[in-house]
Amino acid sequence: MTASDPAAEGLPPPPGDVPDPRPAEPTAPAPSAAQRERLLAEVAALPGLPGVYRYFDAAGQVLYVGKAKDLKKRVSTYFQKDLGGTRIGLMVSRIARLETTVVRSEAEALLLENNLIKALNPRFNILFRDDKSYPYLKLASHAFPRVAYYRGAVDRRHRYFGPYPGAWAVKETIQLIQKVFRLRTCEDTVYANRSRPCLLYQIKRCSGPCVGFISPQDYARDVRDTERFLLGEQQEVVEALQGQMMAHAEVLEFEKAAEIRNRLAALAKVQHQQSVDESSLSGASRDVDILAVKVAGGRACVNLAMVRGGRHLGDRAFFPAHVDDATTLEADEAVALQDGEAPAAALSAEERLARAERAVLHAFIAQHYLDGFTPPLLVCSQPVDKALLAAVSAQTGVRLTAQHQPRDQRRIWLDMAITGCDLALARLLAEEGSQKARTRALVDVLDLPLEDLDTFRVECFDISHTAGEATQASCVVFQGHKMQSGEYRRFNIEGITGGDDYAAMRQVLTRRYAKLADQVAQEGPPPATAKVRLPDVVLVDGGKGQIGVAREVFESLGLPLSLLVGVEKGEGRKVGLEELVFADGRDKLSLPPDSAALMLVAQIRDEAHRFAITGMRAKRASVRTGGSRLEEIPGVGPKKRARLLQRFGGVRGVTAASVDDLASVEGISRELAEDIYKALH
Repeated sequence: MTASDPAAEGLPPPPGDVPDPRPAEPTAPAPSAAQRERLLAEVAALPGLPGVYRYFDAAGQVLYVGKAKDLKKRVSTYFQKDLGGTRIGLMVSRIARLETTVVRSEAEALLLENNLIKALNPRFNILFRDDKSYPYLKLASHAFPRVAYYRGAVDRRHRYFGPYPGAWAVKETIQLIQKVFRLRTCEDTVYANRSRPCLLYQIKRCSGPCVGFISPQDYARDVRDTERFLLGEQQEVVEALQGQMMAHAEVLEFEKAAEIRNRLAALAKVQHQQSVDESSLSGASRDVDILAVKVAGGRACVNLAMVRGGRHLGDRAFFPAHVDDATTLEADEAVALQDGEAPAAALSAEERLARAERAVLHAFIAQHYLDGFTPPLLVCSQPVDKALLAAVSAQTGVRLTAQHQPRDQRRIWLDMAITGCDLALARLLAEEGSQKARTRALVDVLDLPLEDLDTFRVECFDISHTAGEATQASCVVFQGHKMQSGEYRRFNIEGITGGDDYAAMRQVLTRRYAKLADQVAQEGPPPATAKVRLPDVVLVDGGKGQIGVAREVFESLGLPLSLLVGVEKGEGRKVGLEELVFADGRDKLSLPPDSAALMLVAQIRDEAHRFAITGMRAKRASVRTGGSRLEEIPGVGPKKRARLLQRFGGVRGVTAASVDDLASVEGISRELAEDIYKALH
């Protein structure tokens, strides 16, 4: 790794690590002369050691996180050249403060850099959403092991295979194992209490170990064959099954031989569907990740296809944030920082696109593989920097290699991944275009004086209860042309007459906006780009009654009535006939059923209803089952509580369970099982 390599050292490549087209952040004041002088002094004093650097603006917002083999040489490069008029120049002009961390090696720098990128969400870094929750197939440790779907932290007592790109891939594999190897899938508590075989045995999907229909030796052989199949030794498994079939035929056990023949047919069908040329796969390359990257329309997509044990399991698309339109950047001069390479203006559009895709691919590899499962081979649509592979290998302990121009079966896999990448990105761009059109239609219908559609914010409220029981209110947020689930809120409504929706609406609106109203009265309305501000529209699910209550609340808080819009059900309460009711005296507005604005209103209203009713049901279930009794036990969190309730059918079942039964639940230790038993008795 050299200090002049921006992809390896952390310098933001112009087409990739640039702001995405999301709502702009509030512009921080330019750094003062004193801040700039202090910054340059800090840069001059930096050591020539590997480390990570962070740039901050005058408001304290992190701008960029980068790594360097030589901190002094890398960071000083930003301040030694005239970068005016470029995106990197814009970033440098906003830098008011610098923080650095010295590490021992480049691998440590890579790890720290990506941890900071995920934690700080810098404006000038490519960021992939931290979604490592991949499912696995688990062979649980037992005298007669069961095969199961699993998601979470692995336990050394059991064997895990994967990860898989999605739940469907795991469940499809489990179905195949049931057909070919007939391993059990039932829980241990069910297995231990069977007196006769279940339906799975009758339809030849289980060998019936629960009632002794298969010997421990034969079941162990099936488990070994399953493991070999999942590890990619499919031909060996086929040969073993063929041997069993012939052995049964020789002793005239034709029914058993026919069963194995059918199992071989199911296995052959899967092998044919995978269209894998076994001769092209060595033992070390049966676990492969195929990475295809595409940049277009201001967005980027990385399509990850997984091959495990020589089987192509499917793909999964990732869409990073902070990626601008890399194909139409205005001659970004940041590349001039890399000595000996042509400036961006001298590159063709095709070369600029390739550079953008490489930057996105490098960001994905660094962020995805440092703390997750790493296969020994990556097949990529763009070349990968060897220094990056070496750093990931040093951190993970897996010797990672990358192949850019594969042949034979890997070429087929890569072509499939590229096609999937193109389709996923085209679908995303089409959906975003459609959603922006809906946003524009709603803004036009409501005649709102908005200059930037990206900042348009809607908050919608709904009330849910069952005959007055477990009343909950929901607030969902729409901004940036999509629902912002991270900003959703639920409100427990208390101190009202059960079933009084008006009182519930009055309470939730007061709780939501009272503090903000005081802030507006004292400091004035915050800018449209502020994180905490009044929405442009407050939707209320209801007609004149609900909007009347909302008007009273806003009048008492001194908030503008023009924000309030009620969604009243139309004639016959049919979907598509809703009407908009206004609190400021405007006439009721009826929109045609095919109106884009009405579609968006219905989408937001339906999401508020869904969020309210799911919260209400959970609260009602907790009240009815006495779930709070489990909540009060130290060490029993939401996940363990859910597993207990699911296993035993409610708190009564948990109360009736013995310590041994409680300890058999995943995640419940013997000590915790004893604590639970004591707390419930």
